[in-house]
Amino acid sequence: MKKVLVLGAGIGGVEAAIALKKEGFDVQLVSDRDFLFVYPISIWIPTGEISPDRVKIPLSEISKAHGIKLHHGKVKQIKPDTVILEDGTELKDFDYMVVAIGQTKLKHPGIEHTLSVCGSPDEIIEIKNRLDKLIEKGSGKIAFGFGGNPKAPEAVRGGPVFEVMFNVHNYLKKLGLRDRFEITFFAPMEKPGARLGETALKMMDKMFSSMGINKITGKKIKGFKPEGVILEDREIGADLIVFTPAGDGHPVIKDSPLTQTEAGFLKINDYCQVEDFEHIYAVGDVASIEGPQWRAKQGHLAEVMGRITAHNIAVKENMKNGKPESYKPHINIMCLMDTGNGGALAYRSDSKAMLLPLPVIGHWMKKAWGVYFRLTKLGKFPKII
Repeated sequence: MKKVLVLGAGIGGVEAAIALKKEGFDVQLVSDRDFLFVYPISIWIPTGEISPDRVKIPLSEISKAHGIKLHHGKVKQIKPDTVILEDGTELKDFDYMVVAIGQTKLKHPGIEHTLSVCGSPDEIIEIKNRLDKLIEKGSGKIAFGFGGNPKAPEAVRGGPVFEVMFNVHNYLKKLGLRDRFEITFFAPMEKPGARLGETALKMMDKMFSSMGINKITGKKIKGFKPEGVILEDREIGADLIVFTPAGDGHPVIKDSPLTQTEAGFLKINDYCQVEDFEHIYAVGDVASIEGPQWRAKQGHLAEVMGRITAHNIAVKENMKNGKPESYKPHINIMCLMDTGNGGALAYRSDSKAMLLPLPVIGHWMKKAWGVYFRLTKLGKFPKII
């Protein structure tokens, strides 16, 4: 039985491991965490609507459900034939390698004064702690924003920032404190959210206006300090800064011999295979995604890449009939943007761009998705898409 080593247990890595096992491979999953953190539903941690434990799916349960071998450890170095972990362990017994260790974030001056909704689980919990203190105080200023990476325009995480901001707005409103808080959104792009199209942009502007959220865009971010955000032409005073920088290549990848872009993301072909390395594949944030200008890295694309990788390796090994599949036809933007009291279905492809309001029901649809995601990963419910 051919052996596949999967590095990283995020959404893409776990999906790849499950799909590879279903194709008949001996799969070993390496992770420095003992759980899969479901970032799309972690947006409710800051407002206390969900506990951190409910956002984690133990890898031991996923392993038991699918027969995947687990190895706990943090990847220190990747070579074509060897993976070295921080504890010195060398992993060499594999026929294929699937890299899914994600990305790092660009380091703005003073970044330590910010907290990211796409950071570590502890960082997201700290957003809740800081918000709770401001609520206890009875007033405050909160700045929400995200950055960009000119070298990798697809490595932007704007959606989760919008979701947490809208949830905080409605949470404060429910507490009767919204008029005592100043909320400001900032981003260096002239039109953040433009990937979703002009109709969506106009709808977002209406949401900002109706919620009384200040909006400052098109201004370069110079840095951060304890009391606020430093832009090129002004400062934003803030007691709490929730900021998600754009993605940057993982340091382990930058220090590896694997083919990569200027920004340090792995170069892959249409079939998720790392260029110049026939036995190495990459899925999710660690890879450079090629496609339309509006493309973006999202969890559902990472899952698709994981399944396609498993299919392509199986075809390569003559374990199934068919042809290799490309990830590119699956590039789209699709998310259920939650606001706390409803939501909106966002979608973008080459032929369509829309943002469909879903008052009330949108919130519960995303809740249901979270349950569905957990059950499918634990093998208790069939995967629909």
